[in-house]
Amino acid sequence: MPPPGVAGWEQAATSWLLDQCPADYRGYAAWRRHPVALAWVTVRHLQAELAAMRGAWRDVRPELGPLLPTGSLGDVLEALTAEGLRLRAALRAAEMMLEALSVRAPISKR
Repeated sequence: MPPPGVAGWEQAATSWLLDQCPADYRGYAAWRRHPVALAWVTVRHLQAELAAMRGAWRDVRPELGPLLPTGSLGDVLEALTAEGLRLRAALRAAEMMLEALSVRAPISKR
């Protein structure tokens, strides 16, 4: 990802942000026209995903544990942990992109 201010960084940011969202988001032209709006909705999307992953971690033993073969719960917990870490990193990156894009967004006059 090029740093903010470098030619093409907003396009690269937009592409990365779209990669963090459901594929259907690519069908909305508004996200490409308004990268700051895309960053804003991406942060919200990643926050919701992280909350869901935390809920899954909390509930996996009592809800899914009895349905899994003996000894396999560790694999599921490992996958949940890895995905939680990935989501936390993606959320932080999206928050930084939102901050950078917010600086470049036009300020409305009141």
